[in-house]
Amino acid sequence: MLVFPHMARVAAKDCVHFLLNALQRRGYTCIGPTVREGAIVYEEIRSEQDLPIGYTDEQDGGTYRLQKRNDEARFGYTVGPQSWKRYLFPPSTLLMKAQRTPDGFIATAPADQAGPYAFIGVRACDLNAIAVQDRTFLNGPYVDPTYKARREAAFIVVVNCGQAGRTCFCVSMNTGPLAKTGYDLAFTEILEDGRHEFLIEAGSERGEEVAGELHTRLATDNDNIAAHRMVERAVAQMGRTMETSGIKDLLYRNMENPRWDNVAARCLSCANCTMVCPTCFCSTVEEVTDLTGDHTERWRRWDSCFTAAHSYIHGGTVRPTTLSRYRQWMTHKLATWIDQFQTSGCVGCGRCITWCPVGIDITEEVRAIRETDGAKGH
Repeated sequence: MLVFPHMARVAAKDCVHFLLNALQRRGYTCIGPTVREGAIVYEEIRSEQDLPIGYTDEQDGGTYRLQKRNDEARFGYTVGPQSWKRYLFPPSTLLMKAQRTPDGFIATAPADQAGPYAFIGVRACDLNAIAVQDRTFLNGPYVDPTYKARREAAFIVVVNCGQAGRTCFCVSMNTGPLAKTGYDLAFTEILEDGRHEFLIEAGSERGEEVAGELHTRLATDNDNIAAHRMVERAVAQMGRTMETSGIKDLLYRNMENPRWDNVAARCLSCANCTMVCPTCFCSTVEEVTDLTGDHTERWRRWDSCFTAAHSYIHGGTVRPTTLSRYRQWMTHKLATWIDQFQTSGCVGCGRCITWCPVGIDITEEVRAIRETDGAKGH
């Protein structure tokens, strides 16, 4: 049962204009969806016209296409190739630089100049992905300072899904399509019978403050019901499902299942799935020195468990085959992640299916392993 707040408000479709103005006045850099190079990506937006107005995306295994809608929906798409981790856990981060002086090298840790960010259009699955990365970067024995500063400063505007894609399965993972907590504002875009409005809920004091500038009225029961219909529509459109009961033990006891050979024969080890995944956090550290030897920098960059070098230790690579790397990724995502962080590493966004060049489907791989589980029926 999807439950909307009793104190929700309703605003006209142009409320996004006032939202951006209110956030910009407070010093936020607004990051939101926009159309670039045939995809919906998250970049800085300065006005409502930067949004993908009237666009949607068609997705399936190894397939992504932009399509025009027959309305002026501001958020009438599912998710694109990027996620918000691009701004919280950047692809490249300068950790340290050192300069030679007459007295030796002087090392400094440069201050992060980014933000504060306001994230516009966060989906429920991606909100849960941010919470998963919080466990990695904030809740362990070592806190990542870049992530911490950006995360604490971020203003999050959720948009509950009004439609789903053929690769979505957030219902299976209990991560959507309705956001429950962890946001400053939550919008539901109501598009039906010629009506175009937003139901708005404040989830924090600063969200309440911004909502006060959006020219709203109190929501009625009919408004809540209309918003409920929009989200239920997304539930009905989910293109994938994943049975998660006992999934950790299922994968642990099937490390030698022949299905791994099947998927390895198709996998290109391209790492697309890990690059688009909103929870993957593998990284590497590189030292870069100029030709004079007087200046050096240390950079952290995104990496992937699909690269042979990622598991290299002195003497060789721990996971030298495509089979071992795919098994590592999927087993970590759905099993060992639970042991490490008490949650699954998958939020059901479907990006890994859409952006896999050969259309490998994680939900189908789990289903196939269940069907050939050696302990099945015991």
